[in-house]
Amino acid sequence: MTELMTKPVERIAPDAIRLERLLDAPVDKVWRYLTEAGLRQQWFMGGTDARPNSEFELLNDHDNLSDDDVPYPESYAEFKGKTWNEKVIRFEPPRLLETTFQGGKNGNVSYELFADGDRTRLVLTHSGIVSGTGAQDFGSGWNSHLTVLQERLAGRSVRNFWELHGRSRDAVQKALG
Repeated sequence: MTELMTKPVERIAPDAIRLERLLDAPVDKVWRYLTEAGLRQQWFMGGTDARPNSEFELLNDHDNLSDDDVPYPESYAEFKGKTWNEKVIRFEPPRLLETTFQGGKNGNVSYELFADGDRTRLVLTHSGIVSGTGAQDFGSGWNSHLTVLQERLAGRSVRNFWELHGRSRDAVQKALG
C-alpha cells in the first residue's frame, strides 16, 4: 500500500488545511471519482452525484472502504448511515469542484485537478473549519480517504480502512504538531 505522505496535510490558515496527492489516473477519470456517487463511495462517501448548481447527498458508510470485513469502530458508529446534504458551489469539469461540507456547518472543500502526464495532481483544500476537532480530525480523515483513492486508482486493495485511519491520525498529528 502507498505509504502516507511525509507531509500528509498542512495548515494554511487557522481554519483551513490543504492536502496534495499524485494519482495514477488521468484527470477525466479522477473527476468521475469526485462527482459520481458510485465511484466516490469506493474511497469516500456515496450518496448522489454532484452536478452543477445543485445539491447532492453524502452518505456515511465506510464499510465500502475496506476489502476485508472490518467492524466499524465504536467511536464512529454514530455517523454510520447519516446523510449530509451538500451544495455544489463551483463545478468546472474536469478541473475544479467546490462543495459545502457537513451541510456547510464545517466550511467548504475544493478539489483542484492538474494533469501531470497521464497522472493527476489533486489539491484538496478544506476551509472554514469551525469544529472543535479542527484540523487534526479533518486532516486525518482526508488523508485516509485520499490514500484510499490513490490505492483504488492504482488498482490496489485496501484491506482495513480503519487501521489506515489510525496510522493517518498519527501522521497528521506529527505533521501539524
